[in-house]
Amino acid sequence: MVPNDVITSPLQDYFVSLGFNVDQTNGKKIIKYFSSPELEINSLYNGVGLVDLSANGILELRGKDVLDFLNRITTNSIKDLPKEEIVKTIFTTEKGRIIDTATILNFDDYQILVCSGVNKMKIKNWIEKYIISDDVKVSDVPSKYILFQLTGPQADSFITLIGGNYVNNVQTNKFKVINSEDMMFFAAKFIDEKGNPMYWVLADNQNGLNLISYLHSNISLFDFNFIGEEAWNSYRIEQGIPAAPFEINDQHNPHEVNLLDRVSFTKGCYIGQEVIARLDTYDKVQKQLFGIIFPEPVENNEQFLLYDDKDEEVGTVTSAAFSYKYKKYMGLGVIRKAYLGDGVQLIARNASKSMTVSLQSLPFKK
Repeated sequence: MVPNDVITSPLQDYFVSLGFNVDQTNGKKIIKYFSSPELEINSLYNGVGLVDLSANGILELRGKDVLDFLNRITTNSIKDLPKEEIVKTIFTTEKGRIIDTATILNFDDYQILVCSGVNKMKIKNWIEKYIISDDVKVSDVPSKYILFQLTGPQADSFITLIGGNYVNNVQTNKFKVINSEDMMFFAAKFIDEKGNPMYWVLADNQNGLNLISYLHSNISLFDFNFIGEEAWNSYRIEQGIPAAPFEINDQHNPHEVNLLDRVSFTKGCYIGQEVIARLDTYDKVQKQLFGIIFPEPVENNEQFLLYDDKDEEVGTVTSAAFSYKYKKYMGLGVIRKAYLGDGVQLIARNASKSMTVSLQSLPFKK
């Protein structure tokens, strides 16, 4: 039995049946790698990788007031979201700090909200806290859905294996129901951090398992890999992608971690709006997400404080990993803007280590 507080994916039993090993770390059951981190990273950059998102928080929202309600409590414009469209938004505190990011898919008579697995219950409770007379009901639906992401330059052609030419009709930031090979699923299209089409595939458990099995058996024409935790953490750091709980947490605001594309500055009020707008209007943002290169090995997502040559604290290291693309240890940090610049050196220090690190703009290029 898996304890209730351990985050797991409904796909993991299937992966175990294929012979892959599951590890538990930080309250989450993960597969560190499926083939090797090197091969998986190569698929993300040159082929196509399948990232299991089923352990993310997936909530169903029902009621005639859902879109208007979400519009009032999150950062992006949602109230006029058309059917089969998608919007990315942020839940923020009264002080403009991040609770979590969320992706909203509008199915018309209900909506699906996808957030991080670690913050699922926090988001559910936050929504319920602000429901007064609104016709809004939020439900946790553990293990009801399988959700995975196809990332890489071959993703656009790879998804036609299960969607055929129907997928060509899916526009960016929209989704469509697809019936193909006796399987039904929803395909959602995005543009990834490198400018390539990226897809989410959402299905009920049985259809989702059938999809994964079918893809695993029909990959000969593609540089395809399932993507484990090691490779994905390395990739997201190389690309400067913030994640919960490392960069996406209530220590930071959307300005600091490069999430302003999820903030509307033209809609009406929402929780935290005054603070976020003031920071933008008066250019008061003091810190920014930036890249860090370590001169020696560090543990995955090891935490450090950053100091200048006068021993003044100037930032924090939020994520760290070995880069399988650049063959060095890299990280992300939220650092005072006055210290940012390629090649700037700072001291990274925690209870057991101290070292001089170099800064580099994001995404990493070498």
